[in-house]
Amino acid sequence: MSGGSLYSAFKDKEPPAPAIYGEKYLRRLLWYLLGGTRGGPSRVEILKALHERPLNANQLAGAVHLDYKTIEHHLRVLEENGLVTSSEKGTYGAVLLLTSAIDEAWPLVEEIWGKIGRTKISKNRQGNSRR
Repeated sequence: MSGGSLYSAFKDKEPPAPAIYGEKYLRRLLWYLLGGTRGGPSRVEILKALHERPLNANQLAGAVHLDYKTIEHHLRVLEENGLVTSSEKGTYGAVLLLTSAIDEAWPLVEEIWGKIGRTKISKNRQGNSRR
C-alpha cells in the first residue's frame, strides 16, 4: 500500500475537534452565570433572544427590555465565558451570535432554568415590545 492511499484511508476518519468546554465545566459555568448571580435572569433572556435569531446590542436591548449599558455588561460577561460571540469585534451594530458551545448545551440551559424556578424557558413575548 502506498503512503498516499494510507493517508486517504485515515483523512476521512479524523477525530472531531475537541469541545472547548467539558460538560462538567460547562454545567458549573452555566449554573454560576444563570443561577448563581443577580444577573442570571437577564442573561437567560439575552440567550433566549439570541437563540431565536442573531441581533445587535441595540436590537437586543429592545427585545429583552433592558437598557443598552446593562446589555453591554451582560454581553461582556457572556463573551468572556465563550457563550456569545460578535460578528465583528468592537464594531457598533455588530451582530451577536451564540457560540456552538451554548447552542449544543441549550437543553442544559433549559434544565438549569427549570430547576431554579421555571419549568421551561418561555418564548419571547410578542406584542409586548416598547416603542
